[in-house]
Amino acid sequence: MISRLPPRVVLVRRLSEYEQLIAQHGTAQQARFYLRHQALSIDDLRRNEAKLHDALKVVREAIPRAWRSVEILRGDLNRFVFELRDLIIAVGQDGLVANVAKYLHGQRVIGVNPDALAYEGLLVAHPPASVRTLLLDCAADRARVQSRTMTEALLDDGQRLLALNEIFVGHRSHQSARYRVVYGDHEERQSSSGVIVATGTGSTGWARSMNLERGGANRLPAPQDPALTFFVREAFPGSGFATRMTAGLLRQGDRLKVISEMNQDGVIFGDGIEEDRLEFLWGAHLSIGVASERLLLVA
Repeated sequence: MISRLPPRVVLVRRLSEYEQLIAQHGTAQQARFYLRHQALSIDDLRRNEAKLHDALKVVREAIPRAWRSVEILRGDLNRFVFELRDLIIAVGQDGLVANVAKYLHGQRVIGVNPDALAYEGLLVAHPPASVRTLLLDCAADRARVQSRTMTEALLDDGQRLLALNEIFVGHRSHQSARYRVVYGDHEERQSSSGVIVATGTGSTGWARSMNLERGGANRLPAPQDPALTFFVREAFPGSGFATRMTAGLLRQGDRLKVISEMNQDGVIFGDGIEEDRLEFLWGAHLSIGVASERLLLVA
Protein backbone atom coordinates (compact mmCIF):
# COMPACT_ATOMS: atom_id res chain seq x y z
CA MET A 1 0.00 0.00 0.00
CA ILE A 2 1.38 3.41 -1.04
CA SER A 3 1.34 5.92 1.81
CA ARG A 4 0.09 9.42 1.10
CA LEU A 5 2.43 12.30 1.62
CA PRO A 6 1.48 14.65 4.46
CA PRO A 7 -0.25 17.86 3.40
CA ARG A 8 1.91 20.72 2.16
CA VAL A 9 1.25 24.23 3.41
CA VAL A 10 2.24 27.15 1.17
CA LEU A 11 2.61 30.35 3.19
CA VAL A 12 2.34 33.45 1.00
CA ARG A 13 3.15 36.99 2.07
CA ARG A 14 4.23 40.32 0.65
CA LEU A 15 7.28 42.30 1.61
CA SER A 16 6.28 44.79 4.27
CA GLU A 17 6.56 48.53 3.58
CA TYR A 18 9.54 48.59 5.94
CA GLU A 19 11.28 45.76 4.07
CA GLN A 20 10.64 47.50 0.75
CA LEU A 21 12.07 50.72 2.12
CA ILE A 22 15.23 48.98 3.37
CA ALA A 23 15.63 47.26 0.00
CA GLN A 24 15.38 50.65 -1.70
CA HIS A 25 17.76 52.56 0.57
CA GLY A 26 20.13 49.85 1.76
CA THR A 27 20.09 50.45 5.52
CA ALA A 28 17.63 51.49 8.21
CA GLN A 29 19.67 54.63 8.87
CA GLN A 30 19.45 55.76 5.27
CA ALA A 31 15.74 54.98 5.17
CA ARG A 32 15.18 56.97 8.38
CA PHE A 33 17.14 59.90 6.92
CA TYR A 34 15.06 59.82 3.73
CA LEU A 35 11.74 59.74 5.60
CA ARG A 36 12.79 62.52 7.97
CA HIS A 37 13.30 64.81 4.97
CA GLN A 38 9.79 63.90 3.85
CA ALA A 39 8.45 64.85 7.31
CA LEU A 40 7.62 61.18 7.91
CA SER A 41 8.61 58.72 10.62
CA ILE A 42 9.98 55.23 10.17
CA ASP A 43 8.58 54.18 13.54
CA ASP A 44 5.07 53.51 12.23
CA LEU A 45 6.49 51.26 9.51
CA ARG A 46 8.54 49.37 12.08
CA ARG A 47 5.46 48.81 14.24
CA ASN A 48 3.57 47.46 11.23
CA GLU A 49 6.57 45.29 10.44
CA ALA A 50 6.53 43.87 13.97
CA LYS A 51 2.82 43.01 13.72
CA LEU A 52 3.36 41.19 10.44
CA HIS A 53 6.26 39.13 11.71
CA ASP A 54 4.47 38.34 14.98
CA ALA A 55 1.58 36.98 12.91
CA LEU A 56 3.95 35.00 10.68
CA LYS A 57 5.59 33.46 13.74
CA VAL A 58 2.22 32.30 15.10
CA VAL A 59 1.26 30.86 11.69
CA ARG A 60 4.54 29.01 11.24
CA GLU A 61 4.23 27.46 14.69
CA ALA A 62 0.65 26.39 13.90
CA ILE A 63 1.72 24.13 11.03
CA PRO A 64 1.94 20.51 12.28
CA ARG A 65 5.58 19.40 12.39
CA ALA A 66 4.91 16.27 10.36
CA TRP A 67 3.55 18.36 7.48
CA ARG A 68 5.54 19.84 4.65
CA SER A 69 5.67 23.62 4.28
CA VAL A 70 7.18 26.28 2.04
CA GLU A 71 7.11 30.08 2.23
CA ILE A 72 7.02 32.35 -0.81
CA LEU A 73 6.67 36.05 -1.56
CA ARG A 74 3.96 37.50 -3.76
CA GLY A 75 6.54 38.27 -6.43
CA ASP A 76 7.36 34.55 -6.72
CA LEU A 77 3.80 33.42 -7.48
CA ASN A 78 4.17 33.34 -11.26
CA ARG A 79 7.20 31.03 -10.94
CA PHE A 80 5.95 28.74 -8.19
CA VAL A 81 4.50 25.28 -8.95
CA PHE A 82 1.52 24.51 -6.72
CA GLU A 83 0.52 20.93 -5.92
CA LEU A 84 -3.14 19.95 -6.18
CA ARG A 85 -3.40 19.11 -2.45
CA ASP A 86 -1.62 22.24 -1.21
CA LEU A 87 -3.22 24.28 1.55
CA ILE A 88 -2.55 27.97 0.98
CA ILE A 89 -2.17 30.51 3.80
CA ALA A 90 -2.11 34.14 2.70
CA VAL A 91 -0.91 36.46 5.49
CA GLY A 92 -1.43 40.13 4.79
CA GLN A 93 -3.98 42.46 3.29
CA ASP A 94 -7.10 41.39 1.40
CA GLY A 95 -5.50 41.99 -2.00
CA LEU A 96 -2.97 39.24 -1.36
CA VAL A 97 -5.71 36.60 -1.64
CA ALA A 98 -6.70 38.04 -5.02
CA ASN A 99 -3.06 37.93 -6.12
CA VAL A 100 -2.86 34.22 -5.22
CA ALA A 101 -6.24 33.16 -6.62
CA LYS A 102 -5.41 33.25 -10.33
CA TYR A 103 -2.54 30.78 -9.89
CA LEU A 104 -4.65 28.11 -8.19
CA HIS A 105 -6.72 25.18 -9.46
CA GLY A 106 -9.01 24.15 -6.62
CA GLN A 107 -6.58 24.49 -3.70
CA ARG A 108 -8.10 25.90 -0.52
CA VAL A 109 -6.98 29.29 0.78
CA ILE A 110 -6.90 30.53 4.38
CA GLY A 111 -6.69 34.32 4.58
CA VAL A 112 -4.95 35.55 7.74
CA ASN A 113 -5.18 39.14 8.95
CA PRO A 114 -2.00 40.28 10.75
CA ASP A 115 -3.50 43.63 11.78
CA ALA A 116 -7.28 43.89 12.17
CA LEU A 117 -7.01 47.67 12.66
CA ALA A 118 -5.21 48.15 9.35
CA TYR A 119 -6.98 45.66 7.04
CA GLU A 120 -10.72 45.27 6.57
CA GLY A 121 -10.48 41.48 6.44
CA LEU A 122 -13.05 40.69 3.75
CA LEU A 123 -10.72 38.02 2.32
CA VAL A 124 -8.23 37.71 5.19
CA ALA A 125 -10.89 36.96 7.79
CA HIS A 126 -8.94 34.84 10.26
CA PRO A 127 -6.68 35.81 13.17
CA PRO A 128 -3.30 34.03 13.31
CA ALA A 129 -4.36 32.09 16.42
CA SER A 130 -7.06 30.22 14.47
CA VAL A 131 -4.72 28.79 11.83
CA ARG A 132 -3.91 25.43 13.45
CA THR A 133 -7.58 24.54 13.89
CA LEU A 134 -8.33 25.60 10.32
CA LEU A 135 -5.47 23.51 8.93
CA LEU A 136 -6.62 20.42 10.79
CA ASP A 137 -10.21 21.03 9.64
CA CYS A 138 -9.01 21.31 6.03
CA ALA A 139 -6.98 18.11 6.29
CA ALA A 140 -10.04 16.30 7.64
CA ASP A 141 -12.32 17.80 4.96
CA ARG A 142 -14.57 19.44 7.53
CA ALA A 143 -13.66 23.09 6.89
CA ARG A 144 -16.39 25.38 5.58
CA VAL A 145 -15.38 26.70 2.17
CA GLN A 146 -16.78 29.54 0.07
CA SER A 147 -16.60 28.96 -3.68
CA ARG A 148 -16.04 32.44 -5.07
CA THR A 149 -16.61 33.40 -8.68
CA MET A 150 -13.68 34.55 -10.83
CA THR A 151 -13.65 36.34 -14.17
CA GLU A 152 -11.65 35.62 -17.29
CA ALA A 153 -10.48 37.80 -20.16
CA LEU A 154 -9.82 35.85 -23.37
CA LEU A 155 -8.12 37.37 -26.42
CA ASP A 156 -8.61 36.06 -29.94
CA ASP A 157 -4.93 35.02 -30.06
CA GLY A 158 -5.47 32.63 -27.14
CA GLN A 159 -4.00 34.75 -24.34
CA ARG A 160 -6.01 34.52 -21.11
CA LEU A 161 -6.11 36.44 -17.85
CA LEU A 162 -7.93 35.54 -14.62
CA ALA A 163 -9.00 37.83 -11.79
CA LEU A 164 -10.82 37.50 -8.48
CA ASN A 165 -11.93 41.13 -8.15
CA GLU A 166 -12.08 42.75 -11.56
CA ILE A 167 -10.67 43.01 -15.07
CA PHE A 168 -9.71 46.46 -16.40
CA VAL A 169 -9.70 47.19 -20.12
CA GLY A 170 -8.41 50.54 -21.31
CA HIS A 171 -5.41 52.75 -21.95
CA ARG A 172 -2.21 52.06 -20.06
CA SER A 173 -1.94 55.67 -18.85
CA HIS A 174 -5.70 55.90 -18.18
CA GLN A 175 -6.13 58.33 -21.07
CA SER A 176 -9.16 57.95 -23.31
CA ALA A 177 -9.53 54.41 -24.61
CA ARG A 178 -11.30 53.83 -27.93
CA TYR A 179 -13.02 50.56 -28.71
CA ARG A 180 -16.24 48.89 -29.82
CA VAL A 181 -18.24 47.05 -27.19
CA VAL A 182 -20.81 44.28 -27.76
CA TYR A 183 -23.30 43.47 -24.99
CA GLY A 184 -26.02 40.98 -25.89
CA ASP A 185 -27.55 42.09 -29.20
CA HIS A 186 -26.28 45.65 -28.87
CA GLU A 187 -23.05 47.20 -30.10
CA GLU A 188 -21.61 50.69 -29.92
CA ARG A 189 -18.37 52.59 -30.33
CA GLN A 190 -17.09 54.21 -27.15
CA SER A 191 -14.38 56.53 -25.90
CA SER A 192 -13.91 56.29 -22.15
CA SER A 193 -11.49 55.96 -19.25
CA GLY A 194 -11.83 52.20 -19.55
CA VAL A 195 -14.15 49.30 -18.77
CA ILE A 196 -14.31 47.45 -15.44
CA VAL A 197 -15.77 43.93 -15.25
CA ALA A 198 -16.14 42.87 -11.60
CA THR A 199 -17.06 39.73 -9.69
CA GLY A 200 -19.16 39.69 -6.55
CA THR A 201 -15.94 39.77 -4.54
CA GLY A 202 -14.77 42.81 -6.49
CA SER A 203 -18.16 44.45 -6.07
CA THR A 204 -17.14 45.44 -2.55
CA GLY A 205 -14.32 47.60 -3.96
CA TRP A 206 -13.84 49.53 -7.20
CA ALA A 207 -17.17 48.47 -8.70
CA ARG A 208 -19.02 49.45 -5.52
CA SER A 209 -17.55 52.95 -5.70
CA MET A 210 -18.58 53.31 -9.34
CA ASN A 211 -22.08 52.08 -8.57
CA LEU A 212 -22.44 54.53 -5.69
CA GLU A 213 -21.42 57.37 -8.00
CA ARG A 214 -24.38 56.38 -10.17
CA GLY A 215 -26.82 56.35 -7.30
CA GLY A 216 -26.59 52.60 -6.67
CA ALA A 217 -28.80 51.88 -9.66
CA ASN A 218 -27.16 48.58 -10.66
CA ARG A 219 -27.52 45.26 -8.89
CA LEU A 220 -24.16 43.91 -7.79
CA PRO A 221 -23.69 40.13 -7.56
CA ALA A 222 -22.78 38.37 -4.32
CA PRO A 223 -19.29 36.81 -4.09
CA GLN A 224 -20.55 33.29 -4.81
CA ASP A 225 -23.01 34.25 -7.56
CA PRO A 226 -21.97 33.00 -11.03
CA ALA A 227 -22.39 36.52 -12.38
CA LEU A 228 -20.37 39.66 -13.13
CA THR A 229 -21.12 43.35 -13.38
CA PHE A 230 -19.50 45.83 -15.76
CA PHE A 231 -19.09 49.60 -15.72
CA VAL A 232 -17.75 52.01 -18.33
CA ARG A 233 -15.73 54.82 -16.75
CA GLU A 234 -16.49 58.36 -17.93
CA ALA A 235 -17.93 57.49 -21.34
CA PHE A 236 -17.47 60.49 -23.69
CA PRO A 237 -20.54 61.56 -25.71
CA GLY A 238 -18.54 62.97 -28.62
CA SER A 239 -19.02 62.71 -32.36
CA GLY A 240 -19.01 59.09 -33.45
CA PHE A 241 -19.21 57.74 -29.88
CA ALA A 242 -22.20 56.51 -27.87
CA THR A 243 -22.88 56.29 -24.14
CA ARG A 244 -25.90 54.01 -23.86
CA MET A 245 -24.13 50.83 -22.76
CA THR A 246 -22.24 51.94 -19.66
CA ALA A 247 -23.28 49.27 -17.13
CA GLY A 248 -24.79 45.83 -17.05
CA LEU A 249 -24.92 42.34 -15.60
CA LEU A 250 -23.23 39.26 -17.09
CA ARG A 251 -24.66 35.93 -16.02
CA GLN A 252 -22.89 32.60 -16.52
CA GLY A 253 -22.62 32.01 -20.24
CA ASP A 254 -22.89 35.71 -21.12
CA ARG A 255 -19.88 37.43 -22.67
CA LEU A 256 -18.93 41.09 -22.93
CA LYS A 257 -16.98 41.60 -26.14
CA VAL A 258 -14.58 44.48 -26.73
CA ILE A 259 -12.71 45.27 -29.99
CA SER A 260 -9.72 47.58 -29.63
CA GLU A 261 -9.30 50.77 -31.66
CA MET A 262 -6.09 51.79 -29.87
CA ASN A 263 -2.84 51.95 -31.86
CA GLN A 264 -0.71 51.83 -28.72
CA ASP A 265 -0.89 51.40 -24.95
CA GLY A 266 -4.15 49.47 -24.91
CA VAL A 267 -4.01 47.07 -21.95
CA ILE A 268 -5.92 44.44 -20.01
CA PHE A 269 -5.02 43.65 -16.40
CA GLY A 270 -6.64 42.06 -13.39
CA ASP A 271 -6.95 42.94 -9.71
CA GLY A 272 -4.96 46.15 -10.07
CA ILE A 273 -1.70 44.43 -11.05
CA GLU A 274 -0.69 46.53 -14.04
CA GLU A 275 2.70 44.85 -14.49
CA ASP A 276 0.90 41.55 -15.25
CA ARG A 277 -0.96 42.80 -18.30
CA LEU A 278 -1.98 41.81 -21.80
CA GLU A 279 -1.58 44.17 -24.74
CA PHE A 280 -4.85 45.24 -26.34
CA LEU A 281 -4.03 46.95 -29.64
CA TRP A 282 -6.01 47.86 -32.75
CA GLY A 283 -8.19 45.05 -34.03
CA ALA A 284 -7.74 42.71 -31.08
CA HIS A 285 -10.96 40.97 -29.99
CA LEU A 286 -11.55 40.43 -26.27
CA SER A 287 -14.23 38.32 -24.60
CA ILE A 288 -14.92 38.60 -20.86
CA GLY A 289 -17.13 36.33 -18.77
CA VAL A 290 -17.39 34.05 -15.75
CA ALA A 291 -14.32 31.79 -15.44
CA SER A 292 -14.51 28.04 -14.99
CA GLU A 293 -12.04 28.35 -12.08
CA ARG A 294 -13.28 29.40 -8.66
CA LEU A 295 -11.47 30.46 -5.50
CA LEU A 296 -12.02 28.06 -2.61
CA LEU A 297 -11.77 30.38 0.41
CA VAL A 298 -11.89 28.83 3.87
CA ALA A 299 -14.74 30.60 5.64
